[in-house]
Amino acid sequence: MGEKVAALGFDLADRQRHREKLRRCLDGLARLLEEKRFDRPRNLMGLEIELNLAGPDGMPSMVNAEVLKRIASRDFQTELGRFNLEVNIVPHRLSGRVLDQLAEELRTGLSYADRRAMEVGSGIVMIGILPTLTDRDLVHANLSAADRYFLLNDQVVAARGEEFTIDIAGVERLTCTARSIAPEAACTSVQLHLQVTPGRFAAVWNAAQAVAAVQIAVGANSPFLFGRELWRESRPPLFVQSTDTRPPELLAQGVRPRTWFGERWISSAYELFEENLRFFPPLLPISGDEDPLRVLDEGGVPTLAELTLHNGTVYRWNRPVYGIVDGVPHLRVENRVLPAGPTVPDVIANTAFYYGLIRALAEEPRPVWSRMPFGVAADNFDTACRDGIDAVLRWPRAGRTGVLARVPAVRLVLEELLPMASAGLDAWGVEPADRDFYLGIVEERCLRRVNGASWQAATYHRALEHGLDRERALAVTTRRYRELMHTGEPVHTWPTDAPAL
Repeated sequence: MGEKVAALGFDLADRQRHREKLRRCLDGLARLLEEKRFDRPRNLMGLEIELNLAGPDGMPSMVNAEVLKRIASRDFQTELGRFNLEVNIVPHRLSGRVLDQLAEELRTGLSYADRRAMEVGSGIVMIGILPTLTDRDLVHANLSAADRYFLLNDQVVAARGEEFTIDIAGVERLTCTARSIAPEAACTSVQLHLQVTPGRFAAVWNAAQAVAAVQIAVGANSPFLFGRELWRESRPPLFVQSTDTRPPELLAQGVRPRTWFGERWISSAYELFEENLRFFPPLLPISGDEDPLRVLDEGGVPTLAELTLHNGTVYRWNRPVYGIVDGVPHLRVENRVLPAGPTVPDVIANTAFYYGLIRALAEEPRPVWSRMPFGVAADNFDTACRDGIDAVLRWPRAGRTGVLARVPAVRLVLEELLPMASAGLDAWGVEPADRDFYLGIVEERCLRRVNGASWQAATYHRALEHGLDRERALAVTTRRYRELMHTGEPVHTWPTDAPAL
């Protein structure tokens, strides 16, 4: 959400005023689009990674305030849980040696943060869901000490009106309840931003939606939650359920969840912002004094603060973002699909695959979204979350309009999508050696059928075979993961021998 808000109460007048401000913001966005006020193409990308803190025993450490004080860098910020941090990499131009530059900046920043965390008996773990988390860790008292988190929690809980139910059936089944949004903090992800012109926005967003399942299949890294082995990427179902403002009756009526894949391909960015207003009541009806239409009339650029705040509480896996830099507005597609980790090379490999692939898909003369129903993309996403590297997806057959085939995700990537991603990175002007190195990591994952989730599951089961109980096996898996994460070797190379007990 990012807003530095105070813990306030809201009355009926506040909500009515905010609704009117949202409508004026949307009208202001429409005018900005009509008047072509947005930034020119700059090929800018951004990267954010949410992180976990864990002690030498592999258990979560509720010490983010102490760690941030020692890091003392604006690049690192709080996240929802006291065991979370977020690192933000400054925007880069997608060209040349950008991939290696990103890798070096991440290595440097994470190494520094880990050293500072060690001063308070903790350390950085870059993973989708920390395997050692329990439902006792994810409670209201362990939300980060910032007013905005408590206010957001209060509003989501009030909107729901009852406890949250977490019910995920995977390899095993987990059923529990929560009295706050704290379980959301278990979900740590990578967010990839791409600045695009309004004319390109729809093609990039549609492409990102189409390949979300493939991203998950090759990058899954969250097989455990609260001591249970669930989906290979358990973040999406957990995020949906831990932010769900719908009681069962509204769910039965088909009301949309706030964490949402979507339901259709789009033709403009405006449609997504408009849907957010039409389908989702504001959680944080905080209104400023700016009149966006008056600002436009006077030749200025409105912040659209209410619209961006509301947009931040609708959790699309590919989210539209409005921003202003140096007085010029721009649009971004924020890709929120990927889990964090396992290593810096793995993160950059996933990054390279995504940016290359959406560039190629967005420029196809017969784009994939014209040949695949949106519902198939949504079903593929769920399938990939369940099955990870072993997922079988539905995908349009080459040269056959409207014909979908069932194809293993790894074969789809190896035979069709990796060559497209390579061509897309060439179109961005990325250094060929970097292109080949990082896409080669994705290729090797597919050839070996290994990603973070499969490695975690295999290591955990070996620990069980060596006589450890469930809790100790998860702790051993987490410690071994952290040890190998810090080697910087990509996950497909990690040894699968029995972990040290």
